[in-house]
Amino acid sequence: MSQTSNHYSVIVVGGGQAGLSLSYYLKQAGIDHLVLEKNTVTHTWRTQRWDAFCLVTPNWQCALPGYPYRGDDPHGFMKKDEIIAYLDGFIEMVEAPVLEHAEVRRVSSTDGGGFTVSTSQGTFTADQIVVASGGYHTPIVPRMAERLPASIVQMQSSEYRNADALPEGAVLVVGSGQSGAQIAEDLHLAGRKVVLAVGEAPRCARFYRGRDVVDWLADMKYYDMPVDQHPLREGVRDNTNHYVTGRDGGRDIDLRRFASEGMELYGRLEDLQDSVLHFAPNLAANLDSADGVYNRINAGIDAFIEKNGIDTEGGGVYEPRWWPDRERTTLELQGSGIGSIVWCIGFTPDFSWLDAPVFNGRGYPAHRRGVTQFPGLYFLGLPWLHTWGSGRFSGIARDAEHIVKTICSTREASAVSVDALTA
Repeated sequence: MSQTSNHYSVIVVGGGQAGLSLSYYLKQAGIDHLVLEKNTVTHTWRTQRWDAFCLVTPNWQCALPGYPYRGDDPHGFMKKDEIIAYLDGFIEMVEAPVLEHAEVRRVSSTDGGGFTVSTSQGTFTADQIVVASGGYHTPIVPRMAERLPASIVQMQSSEYRNADALPEGAVLVVGSGQSGAQIAEDLHLAGRKVVLAVGEAPRCARFYRGRDVVDWLADMKYYDMPVDQHPLREGVRDNTNHYVTGRDGGRDIDLRRFASEGMELYGRLEDLQDSVLHFAPNLAANLDSADGVYNRINAGIDAFIEKNGIDTEGGGVYEPRWWPDRERTTLELQGSGIGSIVWCIGFTPDFSWLDAPVFNGRGYPAHRRGVTQFPGLYFLGLPWLHTWGSGRFSGIARDAEHIVKTICSTREASAVSVDALTA
């Protein structure tokens, strides 16, 4: 492919921590490239987090390439402003060649090899493409939301900021994954009446036997386990994250305790009919399942401690102190006092702009450690791309370095082929 002012060896789609990490290694390798960002770099961290947001993993796991956490609280949990400051330092260090406000509208392969990239700021070409835009693109909001009264304010988790920004009245939080559980806690601590539709998300302890559970799991090499060695294999990518919090120095999130303090818990929200909300009769099962995961993780730590003869404080099993007295499956909106709803049921990927035969029936790309079978096409920053940390600060460096090494190998092989043809 001929070289033009709009041609690059590599184009990276996405200017979050994944795209910037890749740029760090591409610069080290001396490979010309361009990072295309729809908004501004690390935009999501700045605009789609609530005011009290903080990391759920300890600061020592912030290990972006060439830029590890250097603060004085490695076992603490950075708050939103501190996360942004950390990212700002990384951005300044990398000095990535980024074109901001460049929405990628189409990526297609060319007959002669390589790719054409159409954006809101013009057309570019590249020998290789790395998609580093993450996997959380389109907020999931069920169609039943269309039938809710106009008087009820609705928002998705990425739009929530704080309790004071919501109208008076009770708040229905739908979903109990990381965002749902933490937003429900934020509202509860602010004194708001919360109705929580509890899903099937698992939970884990914050601290156990004298240490953060993350520290134990790191010693147990859990974060180094590749997806193809996980008991669920690629199925682990569909798992909901465990709910826990780093707020106020870190603690468990115990929905049963919240319920004993006045939070109203229901099972999974299923439908809305004639102003009546309908819930699945699975609240008890969901709470029991979450507690089961909590205790199994701790039991694994117990086994590790015993096997290695580690001298530490004793453990124990979580025993619930609150149970639903019955499964409530309906809630009449009129009279419930609910004035707002926060949807916390996740996102779906949207790679509709990428014209390449690499996707499964759910729109997720098939790859091995980010490398697809389509020549020159890679993915980075997806959950469990390779390990648990692939979509997080802790594991992105390892994945980015691997992809750049693969790109370098491809370029070397191509150069050898050209030399052989011209010899």
